[in-house]
Amino acid sequence: MKHWIIAALLLAMLPQSWATSFVGADATAGQVLHAKHCVSCHAQQYGGPEGENIYLRRTRTVKSAEGLAQRITLCTSMLKLGLFPEDELNIAGYLNQRYYHFP
Repeated sequence: MKHWIIAALLLAMLPQSWATSFVGADATAGQVLHAKHCVSCHAQQYGGPEGENIYLRRTRTVKSAEGLAQRITLCTSMLKLGLFPEDELNIAGYLNQRYYHFP
């Protein structure tokens, strides 16, 4: 019983951006942030005019909405982009709308 309570508390503490539908995301703002912070690196590493190959490739690593949110947070941290959680949510909302279509 104690384990269920701990699991429920941990789930309740997850960031809002992990919501599978990215509720509250501003995809337009996300597109602007994506263009500013993500495109040049992705284009350099994965090719294509907008680095789209990373999102459309068959072997992509992002397989869920949660995975997308985690990947964006990882990039933000590793590249020291200084994005706020709502910025990450907006980018996730844009990418989900444009490429992934997670429920």
